[in-house]
Amino acid sequence: MTDHSLGEFQELVLLIVASLHDEAYGVSILKNLEKETGKKFNISAIHMALKRMEAKGFVASNYGGITKERGGRRKKYYVITALGKRILDQQYALRTKIYQKIPKISFS
Repeated sequence: MTDHSLGEFQELVLLIVASLHDEAYGVSILKNLEKETGKKFNISAIHMALKRMEAKGFVASNYGGITKERGGRRKKYYVITALGKRILDQQYALRTKIYQKIPKISFS
């Protein structure tokens, strides 16, 4: 049985991958995640989350072309899969359902 769980950090990374579409690679994901959250993250944490999500089938990867700017190294690009999108939709629905149960009271 496949593990379809998604932690908070993985969910954020997956959201960024989906939002970047064809331009999601390690550094672009890191920069966008830091911009959106206002927090600093380690690139290794990004790569580990991507590796785990790829093993679960939430993302797929492919390599870009070799460039001189990268010293002959290729970028590894990620895209969200249909399963990954379905998991994000389920997470969103669950969070929204629970959020809507908060009583309409004033906290002022």
